[in-house]
Amino acid sequence: MTQDRPYTKLVSIACHDLVTPLSTVHGFARTLERLELDEPARRYVEMIGLAGEQMRELIEQLRIATQIEAGRYAPALVEVDSLELARGAAEALDDERVAVSGVGSGVMVDPDPTRRAVAQLARAAIRYGGQDGVDLVVRGPELAFSPLGRAAVPVLLGERFDELGGPAAAMLIRALGGSLAADDERLLVRLPEPGPG
Repeated sequence: MTQDRPYTKLVSIACHDLVTPLSTVHGFARTLERLELDEPARRYVEMIGLAGEQMRELIEQLRIATQIEAGRYAPALVEVDSLELARGAAEALDDERVAVSGVGSGVMVDPDPTRRAVAQLARAAIRYGGQDGVDLVVRGPELAFSPLGRAAVPVLLGERFDELGGPAAAMLIRALGGSLAADDERLLVRLPEPGPG
């Protein structure tokens, strides 16, 4: 167990403190969505709800990254199917630009944070790779993202901090005992497998 540095502790407290007002915004946006509103008000309320959900996800990523940095991350490991995990990540993006295929197998991960990390890796691969979409091919515990533009590689490997999503995802994968590597056109993510017995 390591001692929190002041900045790490401050970020951790900020993540906790941001959740309450964000929950209020998100809750009222959901309440307003149930009302019969005219356009464009209906669309604006929908956008507020989506932005609130994105903020919640970002805060959760930052919270976990801070725990990892402080040596306090205690993942709730569960065996899940890697193909189902990849499909859940693509659905979470609500983006038809992520095509999932392949054959899954059991992996030992913290399910929600890992689903979020896989989604963020796909999003960053599209954003920084200069592509219209990404193929996510599952081969047992390995997830292959392609095509991969050269500019995307350092973000996805957590070597360049142009955004929160990619580097935080890389931190999480490694903290779980997984690995990330890139070749000419693919990001290869290997998730930890269940132990014997």
